[in-house]
Amino acid sequence: MFLHGIFPPITTPFYPDGRIYYKKLEHNVDRYSRAPIAGMVVQGSTGEAILMSDEERRDVLKAALAAAAPNKVMIAGTGIESAIETLRLTEYAATLGYDAAMVRTPHYYKGQMNRPQNMLAFYRTVADRSPLPLIIYNFPQATGYDIPAEVVIELAEHVNIISIKESSGSIEKVQKMVEGTRHIKRTTTVTDVQEAVTGRMLSEAKAMAASLPIAGQTSSSSTAVQVVGALKTRQKEVGFQVLVGAAHKLESSLNAGAVGAILAFACPAPTACFEIYAAWKENNDAVAKEKQQRIAEAAQKVVSEMSIPGVKYAMDLNGYFGGPVRLPLLPLTAEDKKQVEQLMQNIKN
Repeated sequence: MFLHGIFPPITTPFYPDGRIYYKKLEHNVDRYSRAPIAGMVVQGSTGEAILMSDEERRDVLKAALAAAAPNKVMIAGTGIESAIETLRLTEYAATLGYDAAMVRTPHYYKGQMNRPQNMLAFYRTVADRSPLPLIIYNFPQATGYDIPAEVVIELAEHVNIISIKESSGSIEKVQKMVEGTRHIKRTTTVTDVQEAVTGRMLSEAKAMAASLPIAGQTSSSSTAVQVVGALKTRQKEVGFQVLVGAAHKLESSLNAGAVGAILAFACPAPTACFEIYAAWKENNDAVAKEKQQRIAEAAQKVVSEMSIPGVKYAMDLNGYFGGPVRLPLLPLTAEDKKQVEQLMQNIKN
């Protein structure tokens, strides 16, 4: 699967009493669907998934996918502490039609998790049985566990483990993982303009083609292009794909070998994040650095320092619904809100 580009890990809207506000979830997903992003992550850390019941997680996964545009890659956050519960949620996400699963590192029993064989066994077991390709999710600032690059490199050999979201912020680690997995070569389907094509997208294109008066699929061996309905596809070679999670280091991470990012700062500012990626993709270093500098302070303070309450308030300022957080998280103070307003003043969506 082609995972290049920017992915916001979308938030979960709540009513003031803590109930999930599904209409606002649909509103946000619809707006993201019209933004220049590659796709969305549903029920990641920014989605407060760890504060929800299993039923709520499932309901949010269902509602978000139903509201998303068909051309966006949809990634389900399915990481639970045990392999068996992770698999159950991953299998459910697959039945809904998700394209990939993002599985955070188990971390509660740290003494055991610091032994490489435990993490290798966990991910390999899930990957062996998962109906969806897996993205490893490393977020040591939240979990207190930082998966070693050597373990990631070993796991990358598994055919069903295709990527990592590396949120430690370490450029050196990104470089090490990129170098250590450079030999891995896989083939995936993309559009004729180098955008992702997933099994869900192909199924929808085939169904649409079948409903037309002249249905079917045509191909051209000379151009290696296949046409399914209105979808033109070709095969592309990709390796193990390193995605990062620190927006204030996006440009340097891309230069280190990352192919994209899952960014909490893309929740209030998806276009500003995409502009960095687009300039880098076009080899326009000056513009990429300029766009990076534009968001660096806001991304650092709103996301890293103020966390989800900061992200949600920044969303409120930019036309999305952020709204309340769930306890034990608390809303921003008036002073913090004023700071976010100042930081986001020139970062409109």
